[in-house]
Amino acid sequence: MRRLLWFALFAALGWGALGWWAHRPLHPPAGVLAADAPEQVDLDQGATLQRGDVTLRTRAHFALTARVLSREDYRFDAGASLAPMDLALGWGRMSDSAVLSRIDIRQSGRFYYWHVDEFPIPRREIETSSANMHLIPADEGVRRSMERVRQGELVHIEGLLVDASRPDGWRWRTSLSREDTGDGACELVYVEALQPVAP
Repeated sequence: MRRLLWFALFAALGWGALGWWAHRPLHPPAGVLAADAPEQVDLDQGATLQRGDVTLRTRAHFALTARVLSREDYRFDAGASLAPMDLALGWGRMSDSAVLSRIDIRQSGRFYYWHVDEFPIPRREIETSSANMHLIPADEGVRRSMERVRQGELVHIEGLLVDASRPDGWRWRTSLSREDTGDGACELVYVEALQPVAP
């Protein structure tokens, strides 16, 4: 019995180490990796998509190439079955390692937080050149691509900004602007394609 317990312990440790290695952060050199802001084309008349009991209303076509500042997976909150992952993403100088080395970044509770002791770039530039995005995979291929995403990586995402709702009254609305901050400022993205980009 003791031998079996030791085997289970080592197997769990090995699995954890393998998971850490697969998702270990990347550390690209200094320099802007993603120069352009996200591209968005608002839809006058959006369509509806159904995901189980969740109805998605499309609001805009959306595409961006950005650096992954942080990644957080969700399994137990109200939106986890729809959007199992949030990525905090940065572009412009928020994709530059020299800038990011002076900014502490974390995610929790579907929010993205940052802290500085001294601003490496203006506050407003930090706010408008980064965002927390809730990602809805369009299919299993996209889901597998999402699972391979690593902090520090440059990714290209294409899809739709959507609002989500359930018959019980639950609502989740997307931001349609990169200028907003705080509650309601996150994008809810129906991801049709996600792929790594060479810096």
